[in-house]
Amino acid sequence: MNLSNIEIYLKKGMMMFLRNLKCKLFFISVLFYTIAINAQSGINANTFYKHDKYLSADKMEGRFPGTKGNNDAAAYIKRHFKKYGLKKFGKSYYQSFTLLVKEGINKVKSDSVATQNVVGYIEGSDEKLKKEFIVIGAHYDHWGWGGKGSGSKKKEVEAIHNGADDNASGVSALLCILEELSKMSLKPKRSIIFISFSGEEEGLLGSKYFVSHLPVEKDAVKVMLNMDMVGRLNQEKQLYMGGAGTFPNGVALMKKLGEGSDLNPVVHAGEVGGSDHVSFYKSSIAAVGFHTGGHPEYHTPEDDSDLINTQGGALVAQYIYNVLIAIANNPQQLNFIIQD
Repeated sequence: MNLSNIEIYLKKGMMMFLRNLKCKLFFISVLFYTIAINAQSGINANTFYKHDKYLSADKMEGRFPGTKGNNDAAAYIKRHFKKYGLKKFGKSYYQSFTLLVKEGINKVKSDSVATQNVVGYIEGSDEKLKKEFIVIGAHYDHWGWGGKGSGSKKKEVEAIHNGADDNASGVSALLCILEELSKMSLKPKRSIIFISFSGEEEGLLGSKYFVSHLPVEKDAVKVMLNMDMVGRLNQEKQLYMGGAGTFPNGVALMKKLGEGSDLNPVVHAGEVGGSDHVSFYKSSIAAVGFHTGGHPEYHTPEDDSDLINTQGGALVAQYIYNVLIAIANNPQQLNFIIQD
């Protein structure tokens, strides 16, 4: 072996050592950060319930796109985005789009209706990494009054589908996470986009529109975290997540943050799932979907706020907050990794 080959091997060995060291230091910082967070009061269960109860009230009439209830829910989310200091992309928190409502849904004839995603962002604190973005989101629409053409499990019943778990719970977690983040004096290194999608039930339409009309360069969007049905934590305290392996060390991170969280994370590297994060994954953006599992009230008029596990919802929101901060502060490159 000549001298030049020795130098090459030494350089490769040093680079590998530094990468491993950076990774170990990151997980050590995650551990200390988690201990510090757990020592604080954290996300409040009453606040989680307040958001869920408002968004899933009968007066919202199931938050179907194009209706007053859907617009009122968007206004509620926008109000809290503004309250907690999110910046706008352009002149509005709204990203408007249209969708076609099929006949036999929500007591209306087939028609094209206007709806909107609600979106804002927090700028990162690191001069370099703030040019990269982590997206966290949850859809706010639901099935309105149901109907034969809807996704209701009781198509023959014409009644308000309040969607307390699907997905007022995800939006509640989103707003609780935003409130907690607003208290930080030093913001995370990467910038963070908060978004609440409309049109998810009709085929992920809001997230598809957002990914096709990103307000930043696509290459700058590194990871998407999605919350869909996080309000019914079971007795085993299982929080399911798919797509944790779509960015480097994601599975290890999710498991590490589960320690001391009072949750039992069920972590899948793949199994990306079927909610709005899929729109990002299909566009080669790392994406993780969080949920607490199915239940008999799914897509029925019985999915009401009195069945929400508010303490569990707060635990889940706190865990995802910790995930968000850890990823936003991760010094590693967040490359997209294809899963099954």
